[in-house]
Amino acid sequence: MAHERRRSRVRTGRPFPLGATWDGRGVNFALYSKAAERVELCLYDRADQRETRRIELTHRLHNVRYGYVAGLVPGDLYGYRVHGPYDPAQGLRCNPHKLLLDPYAKGIVGTLRWGPAHYGYELGAAEADDSYSTLDNAADMPKCLVVDDAFDWGEDRPPGTALADSVFYETHVKGFTRLHPDVAPELRGTYAGLASVASIDHLKSLGVTAVELLPVHAFVDDHHLVDQGLTNYWGYNTIGFFAPDLRYSATGTLAEFKGMVKLLHAAGLEVILDVVYNHTAEGNHLGPTLSFKGIDHATYYRLSPEDRRYNVDYTGTGNTLDTHNPVVVRLIVDSLRYWVQEMHVDGFRFDLATTLARGESHFEPHGRFLSAVAHDPVLSKVKLIAEPWDVGDGGYRIGAFPKPWSEWNGGYRDTVREFWCGLGAHVGSLARPLAGSSETYQPSGRGPTASVNLVTVHDGFTLHDLVSYNAKHNEANGEDNRDGENHNRSWNCGAEGDTDDEVVLALRERQKRNLLATLFVSQGVPLLLHGDEMGRTQRGNNNGYCQDNELTWQRWELDARQRALVAFVQRLAALRREQPALRRRRWFTAEADDEGRKDVAWLEPGGTEMTPEHWQQAELPAVAMLLCGWRIGEQAAGEPAPVGDSVLVLVNRQVDPLDFALPVLRGGDWAPRIDTRTASGV
Repeated sequence: MAHERRRSRVRTGRPFPLGATWDGRGVNFALYSKAAERVELCLYDRADQRETRRIELTHRLHNVRYGYVAGLVPGDLYGYRVHGPYDPAQGLRCNPHKLLLDPYAKGIVGTLRWGPAHYGYELGAAEADDSYSTLDNAADMPKCLVVDDAFDWGEDRPPGTALADSVFYETHVKGFTRLHPDVAPELRGTYAGLASVASIDHLKSLGVTAVELLPVHAFVDDHHLVDQGLTNYWGYNTIGFFAPDLRYSATGTLAEFKGMVKLLHAAGLEVILDVVYNHTAEGNHLGPTLSFKGIDHATYYRLSPEDRRYNVDYTGTGNTLDTHNPVVVRLIVDSLRYWVQEMHVDGFRFDLATTLARGESHFEPHGRFLSAVAHDPVLSKVKLIAEPWDVGDGGYRIGAFPKPWSEWNGGYRDTVREFWCGLGAHVGSLARPLAGSSETYQPSGRGPTASVNLVTVHDGFTLHDLVSYNAKHNEANGEDNRDGENHNRSWNCGAEGDTDDEVVLALRERQKRNLLATLFVSQGVPLLLHGDEMGRTQRGNNNGYCQDNELTWQRWELDARQRALVAFVQRLAALRREQPALRRRRWFTAEADDEGRKDVAWLEPGGTEMTPEHWQQAELPAVAMLLCGWRIGEQAAGEPAPVGDSVLVLVNRQVDPLDFALPVLRGGDWAPRIDTRTASGV
């Protein structure tokens, strides 16, 4: 192979597509850099990652440097060195002593070993980044991998589950199966493990329709975490937007990820990726030079208009990708299309999506990025979910995203938690999230499915900890418990953490059932955090981002209470699946039909319809929500209204029992399906 490399020839090649593209005879390389004066392609031996050849890409078109190298094959390794100005005051940080990862690399292998060579300046220099480092970092850098995208997809088809019928399950590829006794040991914590029979059987039993995976794009463990013996477990520190992280691959191949998607699809499960396009792992102006910073810092990142030495930071990580720049928008859109077309994923949840939708500074609902996605024939057809906030001015944008976006509904989370875990919450506050949060999403012309309803997610307490701790306990993170959210809207039910008090334990289980039942009977799309159905605990740690250990991994040996909770979630999912009234595509209307039936009626415990005076009662503890089985508001012009069962939801926030007068049901009797008062839920 070394002899073949020496004989390989460099040809003109093509400027597009960007990245490394194998055609069966060789590889075309193309890299965008407005700042570059010269670009060198470095080739490496697969076995020992020793550099075997360095080639200057002399061809250029519209700031793209490119060339074709015959004889290269999938599995070959490469990286770039970019020669150009190093002028931090102008936001230019080229340094050819640093081997750089290709922003379009489809595979990244090897581990980043931290050291001073990864920084473009001399660590410890008096003038900080005004200095210039000549240390070479190649020996300690991961390398880009030439890949073959061919894969036998067979009859694979996306499940195409309608949003209204969806139940999302947020999970971590490693943490979900790392301790699973029925997954083969060599597959635990991997893509193949997630697609194992035991894993799929559990997911199907819960009635979920999609797994929403925490970041699987190639990412970096932060320098300061490695120094503390920790890792970036969640993966929100991306360095490669096209490459699945191979630390989750049992076989070390990209095909394993595709095989996972294929098996999940065959089981009727969609795959949603949590993607982090708002920032990269290169940090602020004092961060390492690993890829974008050394290729074209001023193009890829937002720079301060007052002083271009510094990055604009809307993300809290030190840098922000500049989606006001069409080059960056193209990078993100190309990445998204790759994951849909080549990896067959079904949608995306966008971390800190407000950042992506900013123009020169402010949120723009019809700006470059959101417009590019909306008009893309591929991306406009997949599920698009925004985390609708960032840390910049005006960053909280719940309800502001346009069609066809859905959003994580942080307002839903806060309201539901305050109702069940807070003090003195009014029952009227719960009516809005139960009805789909129309005041938030209807003004944008979207329906109830714009709201992705959540009570707990990866960031914060698990469900068990939400009802077991009044305060966070993040000491294991090494930041003296300063990190993580302080205002958790939680309630420990009378004892902090572990307890043997049976009264407290029973109340906690009842609270879990109350919260889960609220989630599944609300209009919108429910999102369940993995392990909540099994009582997973992080012992009060509400910021487990750096804990890649049994604190965050799912335990599968369940006690009687945990098994009962699993069965309760299964019943909730079955109820939602069977009752169309819980899965509306349109908002409730105020009109009644000829027989006086409404889409929804709100009743006080005595059985009469709620009046404005009822809603204004400060201590009103209970309410009933009657959903009409005829679904009047769902009826399209000229079509018969779809028929389903009527559903009556009785909500009593008090611990003590309360009598409700049930409304008269035409043509039948009420049949109880779910009761959160009992351990069995019936």
